[in-house]
Amino acid sequence: MLKMIDISGKEEVERVAEASGRIRLRRETVEAIKNGKIKKGDVLACAEIAAILAVKRTPEVIPMCHPINIDAVDVNFTLGDDFVDAKVKVKSKGKTGVEMEAIHGVAVALLTVWDMVKGEEKDETGNYPHTKIEEIRVLRKEKRMEAKQQQAGVAEPGKGAGLRSAF
Repeated sequence: MLKMIDISGKEEVERVAEASGRIRLRRETVEAIKNGKIKKGDVLACAEIAAILAVKRTPEVIPMCHPINIDAVDVNFTLGDDFVDAKVKVKSKGKTGVEMEAIHGVAVALLTVWDMVKGEEKDETGNYPHTKIEEIRVLRKEKRMEAKQQQAGVAEPGKGAGLRSAF
Protein backbone atom coordinates (compact mmCIF):
# COMPACT_ATOMS: atom_id res chain seq x y z
CA MET A 1 0.00 0.00 0.00
CA LEU A 2 1.23 3.47 -0.86
CA LYS A 3 0.27 6.71 0.79
CA MET A 4 1.29 10.32 0.61
CA ILE A 5 2.41 11.61 4.01
CA ASP A 6 0.00 14.07 5.66
CA ILE A 7 1.82 17.37 6.15
CA SER A 8 -1.26 19.45 6.98
CA GLY A 9 -0.24 19.87 10.64
CA LYS A 10 3.23 21.19 9.86
CA GLU A 11 4.15 24.87 10.00
CA GLU A 12 5.30 26.68 6.89
CA VAL A 13 8.97 27.57 7.11
CA GLU A 14 11.68 28.58 4.67
CA ARG A 15 13.43 25.47 3.36
CA VAL A 16 16.67 25.14 1.43
CA ALA A 17 18.34 22.09 -0.04
CA GLU A 18 21.45 21.70 -2.14
CA ALA A 19 22.42 18.63 -4.15
CA SER A 20 25.35 17.78 -6.38
CA GLY A 21 26.52 15.19 -8.85
CA ARG A 22 29.15 14.52 -11.48
CA ILE A 23 29.37 13.25 -15.03
CA ARG A 24 32.65 11.74 -16.20
CA LEU A 25 33.56 12.54 -19.81
CA ARG A 26 36.49 12.23 -22.16
CA ARG A 27 39.01 15.07 -21.73
CA GLU A 28 38.43 16.11 -25.34
CA THR A 29 34.71 16.45 -24.66
CA VAL A 30 35.25 18.71 -21.65
CA GLU A 31 37.60 20.87 -23.74
CA ALA A 32 34.95 21.09 -26.45
CA ILE A 33 32.38 22.20 -23.83
CA LYS A 34 34.80 24.86 -22.52
CA ASN A 35 35.48 26.12 -26.05
CA GLY A 36 31.86 26.09 -27.24
CA LYS A 37 32.56 23.42 -29.87
CA ILE A 38 29.72 20.97 -29.12
CA LYS A 39 27.53 20.38 -32.20
CA LYS A 40 24.23 20.67 -30.31
CA GLY A 41 25.12 24.05 -28.80
CA ASP A 42 25.71 25.50 -25.33
CA VAL A 43 25.79 22.43 -23.10
CA LEU A 44 25.72 24.20 -19.75
CA ALA A 45 22.98 26.67 -20.70
CA CYS A 46 20.78 23.80 -21.86
CA ALA A 47 21.57 21.77 -18.71
CA GLU A 48 20.74 24.78 -16.50
CA ILE A 49 17.32 25.22 -18.10
CA ALA A 50 16.69 21.47 -17.85
CA ALA A 51 17.59 21.49 -14.13
CA ILE A 52 15.19 24.36 -13.40
CA LEU A 53 12.37 22.64 -15.30
CA ALA A 54 13.09 19.38 -13.45
CA VAL A 55 12.93 21.10 -10.06
CA LYS A 56 9.52 22.57 -10.92
CA ARG A 57 8.17 19.23 -12.19
CA THR A 58 9.47 16.89 -9.49
CA PRO A 59 6.01 15.79 -8.22
CA GLU A 60 5.07 14.73 -11.76
CA VAL A 61 7.95 12.22 -11.78
CA ILE A 62 8.23 11.12 -8.13
CA PRO A 63 4.76 9.87 -7.15
CA MET A 64 4.71 10.57 -3.39
CA CYS A 65 6.45 13.94 -3.62
CA HIS A 66 4.19 16.84 -2.60
CA PRO A 67 3.64 19.66 -5.10
CA ILE A 68 5.24 22.75 -3.59
CA ASN A 69 5.88 26.35 -4.53
CA ILE A 70 9.48 26.96 -5.58
CA ASP A 71 10.84 30.37 -4.61
CA ALA A 72 14.35 30.11 -6.09
CA VAL A 73 16.60 27.73 -7.99
CA ASP A 74 20.34 28.23 -8.38
CA VAL A 75 22.28 25.97 -10.78
CA ASN A 76 26.07 25.93 -11.01
CA PHE A 77 28.59 23.89 -12.95
CA THR A 78 32.29 23.23 -12.42
CA LEU A 79 34.39 21.75 -15.20
CA GLY A 80 37.41 19.59 -14.41
CA ASP A 81 39.79 17.83 -16.77
CA ASP A 82 37.46 14.87 -17.31
CA PHE A 83 34.22 15.76 -15.55
CA VAL A 84 31.42 18.26 -15.11
CA ASP A 85 30.05 18.80 -11.60
CA ALA A 86 26.52 20.13 -11.16
CA LYS A 87 25.08 21.77 -8.03
CA VAL A 88 21.45 22.71 -7.62
CA LYS A 89 20.15 24.76 -4.71
CA VAL A 90 16.40 25.07 -4.17
CA LYS A 91 14.51 27.42 -1.85
CA SER A 92 10.86 27.26 -0.86
CA LYS A 93 8.54 28.34 1.92
CA GLY A 94 6.34 25.45 2.86
CA LYS A 95 5.53 22.41 4.96
CA THR A 96 7.96 19.93 3.42
CA GLY A 97 11.59 19.86 2.38
CA VAL A 98 12.99 20.51 -1.09
CA GLU A 99 15.75 17.89 -1.22
CA MET A 100 13.94 15.74 -3.81
CA GLU A 101 13.61 18.78 -6.05
CA ALA A 102 17.35 19.51 -5.72
CA ILE A 103 18.32 15.89 -6.43
CA HIS A 104 15.96 15.74 -9.41
CA GLY A 105 17.44 18.98 -10.77
CA VAL A 106 20.98 17.59 -10.54
CA ALA A 107 20.06 14.28 -12.15
CA VAL A 108 18.33 15.95 -15.10
CA ALA A 109 21.16 18.50 -15.51
CA LEU A 110 23.68 15.66 -15.79
CA LEU A 111 21.45 13.65 -18.15
CA THR A 112 21.15 16.75 -20.31
CA VAL A 113 24.94 17.16 -20.42
CA TRP A 114 25.16 13.52 -21.55
CA ASP A 115 22.53 14.07 -24.24
CA MET A 116 24.27 17.22 -25.50
CA VAL A 117 27.66 15.46 -25.87
CA LYS A 118 26.56 12.02 -27.11
CA GLY A 119 28.21 12.52 -30.48
CA GLU A 120 31.53 13.38 -28.88
CA GLU A 121 31.39 10.60 -26.29
CA LYS A 122 30.44 7.59 -28.44
CA ASP A 123 33.17 5.15 -29.38
CA GLU A 124 33.41 3.37 -32.75
CA THR A 125 30.78 0.82 -31.60
CA GLY A 126 28.28 3.50 -30.55
CA ASN A 127 28.83 2.91 -26.83
CA TYR A 128 29.93 5.21 -24.01
CA PRO A 129 32.88 3.55 -22.24
CA HIS A 130 34.12 6.79 -20.63
CA THR A 131 30.79 8.41 -19.75
CA LYS A 132 29.41 7.90 -16.25
CA ILE A 133 27.05 9.79 -13.94
CA GLU A 134 28.08 9.44 -10.30
CA GLU A 135 27.96 10.83 -6.79
CA ILE A 136 24.47 12.34 -6.85
CA ARG A 137 23.73 13.32 -3.27
CA VAL A 138 22.18 15.90 -0.98
CA LEU A 139 24.86 18.25 0.31
CA ARG A 140 22.61 19.99 2.80
CA LYS A 141 19.00 20.34 3.83
CA GLU A 142 18.01 23.18 6.10
CA LYS A 143 15.06 25.18 7.29
CA ARG A 144 14.70 28.63 8.76
CA MET A 145 11.89 29.54 11.05
CA GLU A 146 10.52 33.06 11.04
CA ALA A 147 11.11 35.33 14.02
CA LYS A 148 7.48 35.10 15.19
CA GLN A 149 7.69 31.27 15.21
CA GLN A 150 10.99 31.42 17.09
CA GLN A 151 9.51 33.76 19.70
CA ALA A 152 6.44 31.56 20.10
CA GLY A 153 8.67 28.49 20.45
CA VAL A 154 7.00 26.77 17.51
CA ALA A 155 8.94 23.81 16.23
CA GLU A 156 8.29 20.49 14.60
CA PRO A 157 8.06 17.61 17.05
CA GLY A 158 11.54 16.48 17.99
CA LYS A 159 13.19 19.55 16.45
CA GLY A 160 14.46 22.68 18.11
CA ALA A 161 13.07 26.08 17.13
CA GLY A 162 15.27 28.72 15.59
CA LEU A 163 17.45 29.71 12.72
CA ARG A 164 18.56 26.80 10.58
CA SER A 165 19.75 28.36 7.32
CA ALA A 166 19.89 31.18 4.84
CA PHE A 167 19.74 30.79 1.05
